Amino acid sequence: MMNDAIYEARRGGYEISTDPARLDLDRIVALMRTSYWAAERTRESTEASLRNSRCFGLYDTSHERQIGLTRVVTDYATFAWVCDVIVDEEYRGNGLGVWMMETVLADPRLRGVRRWTLATRNAHALYARFGFIPLAKPGNWMEIRPGP
Repeated sequence: MMNDAIYEARRGGYEISTDPARLDLDRIVALMRTSYWAAERTRESTEASLRNSRCFGLYDTSHERQIGLTRVVTDYATFAWVCDVIVDEEYRGNGLGVWMMETVLADPRLRGVRRWTLATRNAHALYARFGFIPLAKPGNWMEIRPGP
């Protein structure tokens, strides 16, 4: 099984890598605290989510620091949920979010996935560029949210 196959892309002074050893947990926790969806997530929960997902770290190679993340929860065959897409505020507006999505969707390990999903409050236009549309049958989806 190739679940651990590392995929990388480079553009200008930036790099995207799925190498879990490069992920900077402190930096990711700090980035998540600036988000509307994960501001209250604990460090332990963030660490577990990273360990159990295909993660794409975004790095500024000139400053040798992580500046973004996209996390994909997947079985590598039938389903992939794109989540925790974030770019450091200082680096936004340079097309890095678009490049991250291009890289995620080009990853050979994810090429055969049959269904992709994501949820967003304010970036519908970004994801529509890649073919994402509202759920065809949202009434079919259900969730459970255990207490605190």
